[in-house]
Amino acid sequence: MLSDLQLMGRILLAFALGGAIGFERERVDKPAGLRTHILVSTGSCLFTILSLYAFPGSDPARIAAYVVAGIGFIGAGTIIQTRERVVGITTAACLWVASSIGMAVGAGYYLLAIFTTIIAYLTLRLRWLEKMVK
Repeated sequence: MLSDLQLMGRILLAFALGGAIGFERERVDKPAGLRTHILVSTGSCLFTILSLYAFPGSDPARIAAYVVAGIGFIGAGTIIQTRERVVGITTAACLWVASSIGMAVGAGYYLLAIFTTIIAYLTLRLRWLEKMVK
C-alpha cells in the first residue's frame, strides 16, 4: 500500500495535468475551462486510487468503467446543436481526455499521463491549421 503522501502526490499531478489542458481551453474562452478540467482530472484520479486500494479483492475495472460512462454524460451536456453546426464536441473530448489522464495518474502511469497531456495540448493548439484549411 502506498503512503498517503504518495497518493496525494498523484492527485497533485492530476491537478497540474488537468490544469494544463484546462488552461488552454480557458485561454480561448470555452465553457469548460481551467476549473472544470482540473476537477475532472483530479476526481478521476481519486476514483482510480479508491478502486485500486480502498476495496481489496474487488474488480478495479468496474469503477474505471463507471468513470468513463459518467464523463460521457458530462461531455454530452457540453454539446449543442444549432441549425448551422454542432458545437462543444472538442470540449467534450477534452473532458474525456482529462478524465483518462487523471485515471492514468491514479493508476501510477505518470509518464503516459504526461505524454498524453502534451499531445492533447498540442492538438488543441492546431486551430491555426484548421483555419488555413478552410
